[in-house]
Amino acid sequence: MPSPTEPRASRVPHRREDLRVSFEFFPPKIEEMEKTLWDSIERLAPLRPNFVSVTYGAGGSTRERTHATVKRILDETALTPAAHLTCVAATRDEVDDVVRGYLSAGVRHIVALRGDPVAGIGTAYAPHPGGYVNAADLVGGIKRLAAAEKTDIEVSVSAYPERHPESPSDTVDLDMLAAKVDAGATRAITQFFFDNELYLRYLDRVRARGITIPIVPGILPVQNFTLTRSFAAKAGASIPSWLADRFAGLEDDAATRKLIAAAVAAEQVFDLVDRGVTEFHFYTMNRADLVYAVCHLLGLRPAAAPAAEARAEAAA
Repeated sequence: MPSPTEPRASRVPHRREDLRVSFEFFPPKIEEMEKTLWDSIERLAPLRPNFVSVTYGAGGSTRERTHATVKRILDETALTPAAHLTCVAATRDEVDDVVRGYLSAGVRHIVALRGDPVAGIGTAYAPHPGGYVNAADLVGGIKRLAAAEKTDIEVSVSAYPERHPESPSDTVDLDMLAAKVDAGATRAITQFFFDNELYLRYLDRVRARGITIPIVPGILPVQNFTLTRSFAAKAGASIPSWLADRFAGLEDDAATRKLIAAAVAAEQVFDLVDRGVTEFHFYTMNRADLVYAVCHLLGLRPAAAPAAEARAEAAA
């Protein structure tokens, strides 16, 4: 048993097989962002994530860039990419073409999302005429296409500890998650949150509903508190007062903000590990440092080269 005075970081599992992490990236718009993305991928790849996901812009606005990023990950790394896909502003045939393109490229994991309304978050959503109706419908379409190609494909979906902004009740929200699972989803990744009690209470409701798939907590290290607060307002995620207090007065102090952000994310993840959570999805914002630091504290280390492993064994 660890001593009560033992540093908390030393009490988390240290065996790689005890923890599973995944990282989310978005396709770059300009050359400078391209370099930042690939620097981040190269930095995080040695941690051997379960998979890395690449987002898909509203209305398919990043369709080609998403596909190009996923294809490069497949071609140039040993990582397993998961391609995001939405059904907003597209017909079934258009979406099906994207799915077939991913299957042809070797993608075997898709994160299926309905997507935000074309007019933006906060406006009414209406399915495209002839398009997939919602995320559950999209999951079913992906699974049917994969079956027709005689190809296995994993489909992950979203989950909302604080309820989807458009859901009128927790019951309706859970009904939609159940529909996605019934259609073939095998994992749910949550919207980011900062109060772990919200996630744990949500998990209790999910299990009580009879949903048994993994509900992976989405963790957002705070790269920029002002932007994070804006994201949260649009996504219906709450910002605890204690979190705002931690970043108060640091608007012009980037170095301290970074230290605080690492501490906040580490505390959140350690608490979840203490409560039995062993899988995490990190929203990287295409920047590796904070995520790498938290993973390091969790005991995750880059894979040692065979020669280094041999030397370590000989020394032992």
